[in-house]
Amino acid sequence: MSQKTVVTFGTFDLFHYGHLKILERAAAYGDRLIVGISSDQFNFEKKKKYPVFSEGHRMEIVSAIRYVEGVFLEESFEKKREYLVEHQADVFVMGDDWRGKFDEFKDICEVVYLERTPELSTTEYKSIIRNLLDS
Repeated sequence: MSQKTVVTFGTFDLFHYGHLKILERAAAYGDRLIVGISSDQFNFEKKKKYPVFSEGHRMEIVSAIRYVEGVFLEESFEKKREYLVEHQADVFVMGDDWRGKFDEFKDICEVVYLERTPELSTTEYKSIIRNLLDS
């Protein structure tokens, strides 16, 4: 019997409870969870800013989670199909803020959009930290 592989992607900067819960919930869709960590350069191209933690540190943090079997560096949106095929994804999981944006991959795997954990986002945490530092 073959294992069911789940693949997800994210920046996972300032790793927090919401990150942990989405990885835990993604892992429940299969037997092994593989996580694509957005590279520093890819983050800059998307958001015009670099993450607080380097890609190497973020990869190490995520790979330490007990239900994450492996991590790899994600370098662009255009390579998503290639990553899914390379890692033999049975299920592709993303947060529901991406709903519908990755339906094109339904021809190679199941696509699932999970509701985000109703907690603060990384952006909000960064804002809180900035405000604390400014006061």
